[in-house]
Amino acid sequence: MEALAPGRALRGRRRTRAAGSPVSRAAVLLFLSAFLVRVPASVGYLVRLPRGFRLTKDSVKIVGSTDFPVKVYVMLHQKSPHVLCITQQLRNAELIDPSFQWHGPKGKVVSENSTTQITSTGSLVFQNFQERMSGIYTCFLEYKPTVEETVKRLYLKYLIYAYREPHYYYQFTARYHAAPCNSIYNISFEKKLLQILSKLVLDLSCEISLLKSECHHVKMQKAGLQNELFFTFSVSSLDTEKGPKPCTDHNCESSRRLAKAKNLIERFFNQQVEVLGRRAEPLPAIYYIEGTLQMVWINRCFPGYGMNDLQHPKCPECCVICSPGSYNPRDGIHCLRCNSSLVYGAKASKLVIGEAAVHVSDMP
Repeated sequence: MEALAPGRALRGRRRTRAAGSPVSRAAVLLFLSAFLVRVPASVGYLVRLPRGFRLTKDSVKIVGSTDFPVKVYVMLHQKSPHVLCITQQLRNAELIDPSFQWHGPKGKVVSENSTTQITSTGSLVFQNFQERMSGIYTCFLEYKPTVEETVKRLYLKYLIYAYREPHYYYQFTARYHAAPCNSIYNISFEKKLLQILSKLVLDLSCEISLLKSECHHVKMQKAGLQNELFFTFSVSSLDTEKGPKPCTDHNCESSRRLAKAKNLIERFFNQQVEVLGRRAEPLPAIYYIEGTLQMVWINRCFPGYGMNDLQHPKCPECCVICSPGSYNPRDGIHCLRCNSSLVYGAKASKLVIGEAAVHVSDMP
């Protein structure tokens, strides 16, 4: 899993043109006319898996500590590792008549549903981790070191968080020599450009969104004033269920589809330069200005999730569910502080002022 370092809303670097998948030259002519990583038990555990990989083995096991809560991060809608009701020191020891009891955010945990399981050895396993499962989990262990000794008791505490991959998209900026800024031809050209770009990425379940289109007068050295269109657009991946074609293969993962879409877009602008270079006739009124395509990779977390390298130092690149006392109302990068938020994954903060309720996320 790959994400950019936290702490800045914009992440990425500007890219120059790069070769990508072939693009129909007819379209150009028509247009011109991003494994397991285990950390020390003293801090926390994070299950990091390659995109598209589903955890099916039971080899991932996490032990607790009597000194501090152990943090565990589980990707949303995936199977969790085995959370053991035991410490590292006792893991390989012989325990006589052990008994285990788990408690979670909603009280005693019982292994009587399809999403939660407590194994015969006391391990806690979630089959399909949901947001509502995030929270504090405690385990009580009673055992005898030997038959002759008295019963010993152990209390272990875990903080289990849901996390998601960051939602990211590519933002492109390109410049075109344009007709006069008040010309209707510029508007028609903009619509045609968006149509062609949208068709390029349609089969990848990606979408193009126009963020900004402006016409400016630019003073050029030895060329006087000329009109230029500044296009800013984004390419993002659609949910696979909402795309034009259902995705069942690992190649349909969001990161792979976005990378392919980026290559197609870069190739499309390269081909415009190639076509213009072979053109014998005078240049058209509107044409792409070579070398002006720029790209930025932007990270965002889904509402209710955020990055925090101080609170989650072993999962700094994860969009971790917002803890009570924080929320993320939109596609921001961090969870915002708010004392009135009492649940995990809050997407809004409700402040009570007198008899009026005000949603912070709705305030300017």
